[in-house]
Amino acid sequence: MSRMTTEHLKAGKIFGDCNTQEYLYLPASEIGVDDPLCVIETPEGRQDITMKEALTYVLKLSLKPVRHPQLGSRSF
Repeated sequence: MSRMTTEHLKAGKIFGDCNTQEYLYLPASEIGVDDPLCVIETPEGRQDITMKEALTYVLKLSLKPVRHPQLGSRSF
C-alpha cells in the first residue's frame, strides 16, 4: 500500500478528506528531488512534511484521492 501511495503522490494525486478539509500532496517544485517534501493542508494552515510522514498521515487518517478546491484532482 505505501509503495502505491508513494507512486500516486509522485504522480501528482491529491489525497485528502473533503469533510475535514485536510489535503496532502506533492507540489510540482518537489518533482525529481531525492528527498521530496509533501504539503499537508488543514483549516489551521499548511505544513511541509517528509514523504514518510505523508504516508503515515494517509494511512492514519484514511485519506483517499480527492479533488482539491483550488488545485483540482492533481497537484501539477
